[in-house]
Amino acid sequence: MENRTQKTVLIAVLLAVSIVLNLVERFTLQGFTGLPMVRLGLANIVVLLILYAYGTKDAFAILALRILLVAMLYTGLVSFLLSLSGGMVAFLLMVTFKTLKGFTIISVSIMGSLGHAFGQIVMAVFLATDEIIFILPILMTLSVPTGIFVGLTTQKLLRILGPQIGYLVE
Repeated sequence: MENRTQKTVLIAVLLAVSIVLNLVERFTLQGFTGLPMVRLGLANIVVLLILYAYGTKDAFAILALRILLVAMLYTGLVSFLLSLSGGMVAFLLMVTFKTLKGFTIISVSIMGSLGHAFGQIVMAVFLATDEIIFILPILMTLSVPTGIFVGLTTQKLLRILGPQIGYLVE
């Protein structure tokens, strides 16, 4: 990355990509499962990409802005609170496990996916009913393959885009 302006433009473009991925997934892929909280987490590819390429601060900004903008434009308060709680738990786990020795981008992604499911369910119990806790095992089980998918996709993107965005592939 040549300069700060280019990095800022790239991050803004990636924010837009994450919003589009979130909306595409929300309006297309979600219908396949029948469960409102089950998605692949395509927008998290961008967060993970930024986390590895640029660090915690920029990744957090992408995550927080995406959650806020999607809620303001399309989803509303309840969805915002669910996304925010899931996103924050996921982010904390990803940042923590990224710093630990022996954890790959795939395992960091899985932890983020598990954290997102857990955070959403905790907020849903708080907002709605305790009975929703019964879908937690389903969400946690599905979080592993979705986390693997997001991690593998991000890993591949870092290999392809790494030199262009200033990331040295490990």
